[in-house]
Parts: sequence; structure tokens; C-alpha cells
Amino acid sequence: MSEHRRMSLILFSGEMDKTLAALVLATGAASMGYRVTVFCTFWGLNLIKKSEAKAHGGMLERMMAVLNKGGVENLPLSRMNMLGVGPRLLKKMMKGKNVASLKELLDTALELGVQFVACQMSMDVMGLTKEDLAVPCELGGVATFLNEAGKSQINLFV
Repeated sequence: MSEHRRMSLILFSGEMDKTLAALVLATGAASMGYRVTVFCTFWGLNLIKKSEAKAHGGMLERMMAVLNKGGVENLPLSRMNMLGVGPRLLKKMMKGKNVASLKELLDTALELGVQFVACQMSMDVMGLTKEDLAVPCELGGVATFLNEAGKSQINLFV
């Protein structure tokens, strides 16, 4: 892996189609030798959050956890979600065309050494702890991302 080629990506969205695009970019760059960092913030935490994660904290954090399940297999579509029908149709279409699932892309990203950073502030707001995350990752704030982005030739926001 070259230290000279880096890509930083902020994953703000927790929607399936946008997360799919982020993982395709991350795995593509990593396979080309880029050091890739994906900074997951707010709804983007849903990619790396356990689906059974329960919020810690007060009533508002617990209500948010009920309304926002998360987990790589449970992400809605940004458009045409249709109470969950849209994601099922898209998953079926992807499988029929031999396109990797989100879970497979996430596993590939981890195998390729893509580094995931969970936004500490977002986790605090949503009442999440590191134990609520499904993938090994670092916790960090804006300084963590800006430090990595400053070294990167490619910076993307999804």
C-alpha cells in the first residue's frame, strides 16, 4: 500500500444506494493501492452499527434507536423505499446481476484494509458506544478526519 496515495471519504448517509456508492469507491481505491479512510458520521454510522444495537442514555436516545435501526442489512433507499419494498427489489436485482451486496462490499473493504472511523460526537448524540459497532474501527472527531483529509489526494462526501 502506497503512503503517497490516500482517499478520505465522509459517509453521512445511512441509505443503501449512497452507502453502496461509498463502498464501491472505497474498495475500488483500496484495490488500486490507495490508503482509504471512511469517516462515518450521523446516519453513516448505520453502515457499521450492529442492527441489534440499543442506545444508551435517556429516553430520546432510546427513541432514536427504535426509529433508526441501522445495520448493513437494514438500510433504506434514498428514493423509492416504499416501506422496505424498494431495498428488497434492489437487492434481488443486484444478486441477479452478480453485484456484491453491501455486506460483501463491507467485508471486502475490511479485507483490503479500508479504515473506518466512527464519529465520536455522533455516537455521543445517539447514545452509542464502541460495543454497538459491528466492525473494528477507530473513534474520532473532526480533527481525526481533517488530519487524514489533509494527507489525501481524493476527498469525497457521500
